Amino acid sequence: MKKFNALKLVAGVGMALGLGVALSGPAHAQATLDAVKKRGKVLCGVSPVSAGFSFADDKGVRRGFDSDVCRAISAAVFGDPEKVESVPLSTNVRFQALQSGEIDVLSRQTTWTFSRDNSLGLDFGPIVFYDGQGIMVPAKLNVKSASELASAVVCVLPGTTTQQNLEDYFRPRNIKYESVVFENSDEWRNAYFTGRCDAITTDRSDLASVRSVAPDPKAHVILPETISKEPLAPVVRQNDANWRDIVSWSVFAMIAAEELKMTQANVETFLTSKDPEVQRMLGVTGDLGKMLGLEPRWALNVIKGVGNYAEVFNRSLGPDTRIGLSRGPNKLWTEGGLLYSPPFR
Repeated sequence: MKKFNALKLVAGVGMALGLGVALSGPAHAQATLDAVKKRGKVLCGVSPVSAGFSFADDKGVRRGFDSDVCRAISAAVFGDPEKVESVPLSTNVRFQALQSGEIDVLSRQTTWTFSRDNSLGLDFGPIVFYDGQGIMVPAKLNVKSASELASAVVCVLPGTTTQQNLEDYFRPRNIKYESVVFENSDEWRNAYFTGRCDAITTDRSDLASVRSVAPDPKAHVILPETISKEPLAPVVRQNDANWRDIVSWSVFAMIAAEELKMTQANVETFLTSKDPEVQRMLGVTGDLGKMLGLEPRWALNVIKGVGNYAEVFNRSLGPDTRIGLSRGPNKLWTEGGLLYSPPFR
């Protein structure tokens, strides 16, 4: 493997682990819902560019899996999935933007870890995507396994868990390598595509996203090893249980809808269902919406506005997209996967 003698960028103490000193949140943290309603839109932190997860279409509208999570929250709060302002954030400033109140929720391929959960003054919502870190290399290197990457130069991003995961994986195997940190995702991708690095590493779903925008996607191979667990979840500030619950149950509504066979097209037909849980979920009976400070039919608005989990996944990431991902562990629990919504009761 060639050696890349580049100056490594310093992203701040502990930034490579996604850690940092928690900034003080905005005053009256319990009032996020009130602030969102007064503003008339949800401020949602997303990736600047991540094919399949967050990207601007030809009209400048944000699309993708993570963007649809933002739209689901908007649908729950306003009855309209489009009352969202997407705020593109790089990895090394995403947590500070949430801590300081610049955004209301972070929906940006963010891994739920112990350190992040307990040191940043933030809370994680439900896991929306079960992932794991992988490594991608040019096919011309003829590398078949991560064990063949001795002396490789690996491109990584700051403010992520990837550097620590690489070290945790390679050190016990006595594999020497060099990691080079790039300040933003554009530099990171371009460095790999132009051959400045032997390999690139991030979540396997993101590698599929990166490969999909390569001049020749077939020229890049994602190696078979999954070197970490990466449960991705939306993030909110601590000390606002009501807003956390709104974010969480907006996600659960999409998961439950898939299990109950509700879709964007047919959800309104379920208003006459005799199933007690369906009645409660769609606001026909009970006061679940009132408990969240929302309208009774908030969950119906989520499903009608955005779709169930399968619709969201398949629209942006599924086998018929250029990303081409299978559901894997992101199937419902009834189908051998890990997705599971608590009951609506």
